[in-house]
Amino acid sequence: MGLAQTIRRSLKQKAVYWGNPQNTGYGGFTYDDPIEIDCRWEEVTQVFDANDDKGTKFISRAIVYVNRDIDYLGRIYLGTLLSLQDYLESSSGTYIDPNSIEDVGVAHIVRRFEKVPEFGSSSKFIRIAYLSPWLNE
Repeated sequence: MGLAQTIRRSLKQKAVYWGNPQNTGYGGFTYDDPIEIDCRWEEVTQVFDANDDKGTKFISRAIVYVNRDIDYLGRIYLGTLLSLQDYLESSSGTYIDPNSIEDVGVAHIVRRFEKVPEFGSSSKFIRIAYLSPWLNE
């Protein structure tokens, strides 16, 4: 069994992911509705370079192996959509900003995303998101 297959089999945890971040022009972002994804969440403190053009360095709160491509500046929360049910529906029936769920945990910011092809394959990948809870742009 190869490394990529071992990692895919280890994606036993659930996370909530908010993708497609769009800058509001007022210091915040809007996102697509959250979805639940499979992951392996590792609480790791590590200095890393962000996927920005500035060479910004961050300290990770978590490194997460995921089953899909993830957007830079997207948000990821360790847990399920069901665990956030009371926090997701607003009075208008739309999903709320992931910043609003901090009383149950933090929806960390994706500061780096890596997609590495499996050895000997051009269609299977290992996907890794480096997360930080801070938005210091």
